[in-house]
Amino acid sequence: MVVPSRGRNKESPPLKPGQQQQQQSPGASPSRGRRPHSPGRQGSGGARAMRKGGGGRRGARGDPRGPYREGPTADGERDVLGRGPLSLLRLCGERLRVFVVDRKAFITKADSNIWLTFFLAVLAGVLHWCHITTLFENDRHFSHLSTLEREMAFRTEMGLYYSYFKTIIEAPSFWSGVCAIMNDKLTEYPLVINTLQRFNLYPEVVLASWYRTYTTIMDFLGVPTKTCWTVNRGKGLSPVESCEGLGDPASFYVAVIFLLNGFMMSLFFIYGTYLSGSRLGGLVTVLCFFFNHGECTRVMWTPPLRESFSYPFLVMQMLLLTYILRIPSINTGSLIALCVSNIFFMLPWQFAQFVLLTQIASLFAVCIMGYIDSSKLQKILSAHMVSLLVCFILMFGNSMLLTSYYAASLVVISGILEWSPKILKRRKREVYVWVIEGCTWLFGTVTLKYLTSLVFGIADDAHIGNILKSKFIGYKDFDTLMYTCAAEFDFMEKETPVRYTKTLLLPVVLVVFGVIIKRAIKYILCSLSHTDRYEKEERFNHGELVFHALQLLAYSVLAILIMRLKLFLTPHLCIMASLVCSKQLFGWLFYKVQPKTLVFAILALMTIEGSANLRTQWNIMGEFSNLPQEELLEWIQVNTRQDAVFAGAMPTMASVKLSTLRPIVNHPHYEDAGLRARTKVVYSMYSRKPASQVKRDLIKLGVNYYILEESLCVSRKKPGCSMPEIWDVEDPANRGKIPLCTLMSKDSRPYFITVFENSNYRVLKIPKE
Repeated sequence: MVVPSRGRNKESPPLKPGQQQQQQSPGASPSRGRRPHSPGRQGSGGARAMRKGGGGRRGARGDPRGPYREGPTADGERDVLGRGPLSLLRLCGERLRVFVVDRKAFITKADSNIWLTFFLAVLAGVLHWCHITTLFENDRHFSHLSTLEREMAFRTEMGLYYSYFKTIIEAPSFWSGVCAIMNDKLTEYPLVINTLQRFNLYPEVVLASWYRTYTTIMDFLGVPTKTCWTVNRGKGLSPVESCEGLGDPASFYVAVIFLLNGFMMSLFFIYGTYLSGSRLGGLVTVLCFFFNHGECTRVMWTPPLRESFSYPFLVMQMLLLTYILRIPSINTGSLIALCVSNIFFMLPWQFAQFVLLTQIASLFAVCIMGYIDSSKLQKILSAHMVSLLVCFILMFGNSMLLTSYYAASLVVISGILEWSPKILKRRKREVYVWVIEGCTWLFGTVTLKYLTSLVFGIADDAHIGNILKSKFIGYKDFDTLMYTCAAEFDFMEKETPVRYTKTLLLPVVLVVFGVIIKRAIKYILCSLSHTDRYEKEERFNHGELVFHALQLLAYSVLAILIMRLKLFLTPHLCIMASLVCSKQLFGWLFYKVQPKTLVFAILALMTIEGSANLRTQWNIMGEFSNLPQEELLEWIQVNTRQDAVFAGAMPTMASVKLSTLRPIVNHPHYEDAGLRARTKVVYSMYSRKPASQVKRDLIKLGVNYYILEESLCVSRKKPGCSMPEIWDVEDPANRGKIPLCTLMSKDSRPYFITVFENSNYRVLKIPKE
């Protein structure tokens, strides 16, 4: 169903001054807000104009002050008045019946269109859920893995997040589990930290409550929740027990994530339909997403990552924002819905604030250009502020939220909207005003962010600025190289635009983007030339389209700088592609070519490469196995005390905490300044420093065992990115010496004692001095 914009008629542009209204067809309702003709005023047909007193087919009611009436309407009224009371009553009943039947037919048709739209949306969601579930199972054979293997499959920060879900479901009660993660003693030994404040763990809290509720109800009803059997792994490996069903914690956890991302695809269909004004637009959005699936999401490979929980609510938030930009006046319900979606987007993911920063910057630009009025933007900013405050409270005063660029930008834009009209005192929009307001926003945001960080003493997000510096001026330090040496934080691959082009996603979006920019430029020139209001009103309906175009530019910049952020760019490209079905943009073309013909021709061409991409994904077959790490974890379980403290590479530490519940001193959540300092000390084992100095630093952290990985010592993803080379930037004084990890691989004595060794790992015990 095409969801129309409320309070607007897209088919009839405003009249130019002096232009006469065309005569309406019989039965057409008059436009809202038109003043009725005064009594005795002659219409264009010679008859006096009539004022409607009813609706539908009940007929026009005469003006009692007119001296006479002419034409068919007057004859009809004389006929009615000449009837007897019974006949008049019978006639009114007949007309009322016809009116009700017609209205009922209209409502039934509208409802059928609504249900068709939602049916197609649900179908898209189910297909995406099946797709990602199949890919995940094909890649890892997850249903046949043991509990330990499933936990090992959640590598790096995925394992860290899942460990807190495991803590809550294994606790004696739900609230005792929540208290345990709020007073965590294992993650950053010997510190006690509130992980709810630090790690955006509300998804795990919610899922744990659902899991405990589900298993409790099923146990009460006597319904089995999982089926277990013995799996023979072959190759001389011992058999393992594997359980399948929602009663298995890992299966339940992954299933809910995939259901949420299936729901996201339903939102994409509704979003594309609403933005384009056609169900074909929703179809284009969904198919573009599937044809470019590997560029749009990685939920099928890394389910527990924060984006898997957070991004579906960004889609919902953008849909609500589009609705708000289209309606003439904002109602309270819309603002509440926007606020709630903001909260659900920000709570699970620490990076959400940067995305919302680009969003309000795009909204501010749209407001500066006059597409939305400042009062509407103020209300939107108020919803953002409330949601930011709620997240600040729910995350127990996480200061990174209040000292973020996002929070600073909200304050600065609100100040500009409040004081700019008073200070600049202009009636017309001028280019110099736009420049002043834009520069004020940029300078004010950076300055306020710096001052708030200084006041609160926050340096947790300082690495973000260093990463940006490394992109533009080649800045290097230990923390920056730990990010930029990873492929996902590098620049976008050159092959990515080529893949977009092969599926025709990029060409289609460039055409749509060009049409929007052309109309925006016309509107800006109209504003600068102070043309009458008619010209401006004619283009005012495209404000939400200009916003989406600006948001596309922002996402493009983010994705080019950091490849991981393609997950914002590619889905937004799919949304923009839906506008190829928009009558607002291509109505002139649809007079010459049938919209369905054009759209299906484009989709047919997209299918050529898109179907090949899907087949490539479906052909991925694998089975997870990491025998060296399995041996390591089993040795730790059997041969070390429960309070033995471990240090090592960040991905391995997450697995150690998850599967052995041993205390660790570092982990993969690298967004805390204190944790970055700890990790630097731990990774000094891969530097060229003396073994005695490294040992002293590790003892200060309370480490009992160090897990050394020789692969980190010799692997080199790209020039300058092996661990010894990274340390050469940080510690030039020892450059040229043999790396300590190389020495420890040969002989760890006298400073360390090797207590376990296999093909990948070496466990070094640190004797007390």
